[in-house]
Amino acid sequence: MIKDRTFLGLGLSVFLMMIGVGMIVALLPQRILDFDGDGRNVGYLASMFAIAYIMLQVPIGRMADKFGFKLFITLGYLLCFLTGLCFYFSTSSTALFLSRLLQGAGEAPIWALAPALLSVKYPSRKGAVMGAYNAILHIGLTVGPILGVFLAKTLRPDDMFLLYAIACFAGAVFSYWLVEDIRPKEGLGGSFNLSKILSMSRDGRTFIVLLGITLYGAGYGMFLTTIPAYLMQEKNFIPADVGAFFSLFYVAISISQIITGKLSDKFGPGVFIVLGLAVASLGLGVAPILNSLWILAMLTFASLGLGIFYLASMIFLNETVDETFKGTISGAYYLFWGIGMFFGPPSLSAMPGQRGGNAALTVYAAFLAAIALAAAVKLRPRRRIL
Repeated sequence: MIKDRTFLGLGLSVFLMMIGVGMIVALLPQRILDFDGDGRNVGYLASMFAIAYIMLQVPIGRMADKFGFKLFITLGYLLCFLTGLCFYFSTSSTALFLSRLLQGAGEAPIWALAPALLSVKYPSRKGAVMGAYNAILHIGLTVGPILGVFLAKTLRPDDMFLLYAIACFAGAVFSYWLVEDIRPKEGLGGSFNLSKILSMSRDGRTFIVLLGITLYGAGYGMFLTTIPAYLMQEKNFIPADVGAFFSLFYVAISISQIITGKLSDKFGPGVFIVLGLAVASLGLGVAPILNSLWILAMLTFASLGLGIFYLASMIFLNETVDETFKGTISGAYYLFWGIGMFFGPPSLSAMPGQRGGNAALTVYAAFLAAIALAAAVKLRPRRRIL
């Protein structure tokens, strides 16, 4: 697998791009604070990103199932290259929000189609291979903030956006050069569109998983936007502490991908869906009463749970369809993820009171606990439903 050109191309491309993302992710909430003077609009960084996901995931998945994955992955990297340039020249929060919209369009095929391509290429080991790809992705996100700290000694913060653009352009080159243009086999199923995806929710197990994916999207958006602002405003964190928070978040998700992928291939994803939701709920529920290193520890624990659920739920949905629709179902995953990312962070950041962040984390943890309980009741040994 490691020596395979396609896996190498996908892994190298996403690693470079995510290093760039890791360098800029801590800059975006701070720039909103600088432009607007407060953190009330920070959650919209996640929402604008998610709009592109909601609009593009299923159409891109369907086109990739028909025409192949490589073209759309490469185009995604080129859009992210343009995003880096837009970030660099932004002079207002509005410009940043529009740039995030473009970034969402670019990252949509990168996040969704690469795992789908790997599941087609490695059907008997899809959990391990998808987990390895997701781990590489998050390792890049882990390295990015650390590298950013060192580069900040010699570069201006805005220069990080140019480095991000260069990394994305390199990703486009490596994807085009190394990735095999894999196309799913034809004739294995009929049409598969949004209405059929929605009809999947009639199955109780799938409905719970889709609901969990939506909550996961909300949580991911919170970890990138509202939680950093919460740590700075309510827990008195300095920017270096926020950088440590991002690194620990990505380290935890990376570790969870490697472990969960192999175990899901062996035992099935159901138990890890429940486990991930429960761990995330516990960590986020306890975090508001803590400070300093202890809150970082519990947020990292919650990150581990989100990562476990992330891969287990992706494998679960992937196994509900045959090879013809791997791109579409992966797009469906990020459709629901994007809905959560769009609505979740702004809703939770609007909690009233000076300690609204504590209330937001508590409410979100309660939702996760409820879905974990429902998943424990509903999920049974996996079966194909389409």
